Amino acid sequence: MIGGLFIYNHKGEVLISRVYRDDIGRNAVDAFRVNVIHARQQVRSPVTNIARTSFFHVKRSNIWLAAVTKQNVNAAMVFEFLYKMCDVMTAYFGKISEENIKNNFVLIYELLDEILDFGYPQNSETGALKTFITQQGIKSQHQTKEEQSQITSQVTGQIGWRREGIKYRRNELFLDVLESVNLLMSPQGGQTTHIKQLILETSQVLSAHVSGRVVMKSYLSGMPECKFGMNDKIVIDKQGKGGAADDAGKSSGKQSIAIDDCTFHQCVRLSKFDSERSISFIPPDGEYELMRYRTTKDIILPFRVIPLVREVGRTKLEVKVVIKSNFKPSLLAQKIEVRIPTPLNTSGVQVICMKGKAKYKASENAIVWKIKRMAGMKESQISAEIELLPTNDKKKWARPPISMNFEVPFAPSGLKVRYLKVFEPKLNYSDHDVIKWVRYIGRSGIYETRC
Repeated sequence: MIGGLFIYNHKGEVLISRVYRDDIGRNAVDAFRVNVIHARQQVRSPVTNIARTSFFHVKRSNIWLAAVTKQNVNAAMVFEFLYKMCDVMTAYFGKISEENIKNNFVLIYELLDEILDFGYPQNSETGALKTFITQQGIKSQHQTKEEQSQITSQVTGQIGWRREGIKYRRNELFLDVLESVNLLMSPQGGQTTHIKQLILETSQVLSAHVSGRVVMKSYLSGMPECKFGMNDKIVIDKQGKGGAADDAGKSSGKQSIAIDDCTFHQCVRLSKFDSERSISFIPPDGEYELMRYRTTKDIILPFRVIPLVREVGRTKLEVKVVIKSNFKPSLLAQKIEVRIPTPLNTSGVQVICMKGKAKYKASENAIVWKIKRMAGMKESQISAEIELLPTNDKKKWARPPISMNFEVPFAPSGLKVRYLKVFEPKLNYSDHDVIKWVRYIGRSGIYETRC
């Protein structure tokens, strides 16, 4: 699949070079350096084709990782491998930098030999790799025959992400639902509109979607079997046909959510999910990402932004922005930041805000309004007078959208964890003995309102 892997510094010097197939020559190294790293114009595409050779690259600070192939490969799989390689290196020696790569080049070559076999990705789980590749890149000489056999069964067996014999004094399970809500809202009302109700009626959601992740930390003894359930629309509808609909999700006002697409960690039994829509798995030890998902329907928009922009002649702008929180009053949003763009010929800004702090940043051509906390079903507003320098440019100001950042303690998609069960038949503990923690965090992605 992958013909070769090269790691470059910012000068284009090769730090790591590993060729897996005969069709990749040394000239491929120079081709990537000349056409991508030292290109006159910045190369924005992560995939570059040069002389019938495909280069897939990712960049971490000033380090380039490039996978090379002459075959028609699955691009998503190559990038998944590159990102996984970055995660493995970070787990072993911290930040990916030129100094760290030079200090650990023997370890990196050893990792590449284990992760890739003739260009095909094999075992890339950090927990499994750390059992037989130490921090110094030298295998331990003090392992017993029993420990060596456990490593062999872990690497070659069906459960390569978890070793046997794990024991904890207290069995705990942490689950985080992390969501990023993205929104693009149309202009609300017009320049002469002053009635708030009319503004809300004329606004329109142009695009909105939520990208979510379920991240878990498991500190469980033995080889437990876990089952995770959420208010998936397909499952809820099946249960509802029997006459007794599940009441999960009523507290949020949403009975179920429709998931558009999802991907899982390799520990999840996909056959059970396809047939029963149940997420059953033997968890890796420590922290891992159980699943990713995306939804586009019935999204809870945490905030509404209502902008009013009025031009007073050619040398003055009056801007008023109202933000409204759209969630339960008992909840608190944090880290709220509203960025209001200003024209390039702005000479001065006077700002009045009801809550928080606002400041005009000339270097960013924006008014930045920050609020530490805001409860649900509240509103706040900011007013600004913008003085403009006279200009000969006849083009009107393009009015970039107002962007917003925030963090809320709920899932904007409406996702709820219905159950999280743990079964361990061999050891003497049950589901009730496991301490479970569930947390919901919703953050802004690209959250914009046109003005």
